Amino acid sequence: MATCGQSTNFAPLLNDMNRIKLKIGIIREGKVPPDNRVPLTPTQCKHAIEAFPVEILVESCPTRCYKDEEYTKEGITVTDDISGCEVLMGVKEVPIGQLIPEKTYFFFSHTIKQQPYNRKLLWAVLEKRIRLIDYEVLKDENGNRLIAFGRFAGMVGAHNALWTFGQRTGQFKMPRMKDFHDYKEALAFYNSHPLPSIKVVLTGTGRVATGAAIVVRDMGILEVSPADFLEKSFPPPCFHAIEL
Repeated sequence: MATCGQSTNFAPLLNDMNRIKLKIGIIREGKVPPDNRVPLTPTQCKHAIEAFPVEILVESCPTRCYKDEEYTKEGITVTDDISGCEVLMGVKEVPIGQLIPEKTYFFFSHTIKQQPYNRKLLWAVLEKRIRLIDYEVLKDENGNRLIAFGRFAGMVGAHNALWTFGQRTGQFKMPRMKDFHDYKEALAFYNSHPLPSIKVVLTGTGRVATGAAIVVRDMGILEVSPADFLEKSFPPPCFHAIEL
């Protein structure tokens, strides 16, 4: 059964968890180029094992943002074979040839909008009798998406937007956000690499805009009033936020 356009009934899955320890596998991303993000961090895996009757296995991967050793340090088993897991979790679409029949998969399938390029993937899911739980359609009791663009998307977007500006103008250089191990490392870079005198306009509201504002402020960019932004020059970089 494929779940792609409606709220998911987790009752059968929860019943299984109550009867027996559920085995969850974190898959190696197979899409090219591979996504280096993870559905669960090492710390989250450890907390899940402590809080629920689950066993978590991590498929070994050299390109993942968290190294295999970071999972084993938290007591999580890293292996080349996760075929024995009932639930498999990834980030992006799983290549058709790597789908294991009759499993429960969590990933962004990019099929909910009837994307034609993933039509064969959806057919394969049905033919292999796979239960597909797409992150994009997971909702709470009020109909709000549980996994969507939010604060972290805004943080990455703001950083990479300024990275692009630096690359284009040659005024400064910085790594892309993905090249930092964590945000603590990004903060250390911001503190040791002040930006030149530039002006930034930040637009929007909500979770994404909130995340973008966090990074802009952490970069040492001064928030100023609309009048000052338009009429004055500042030695430090400055920004003004416009709510749309």
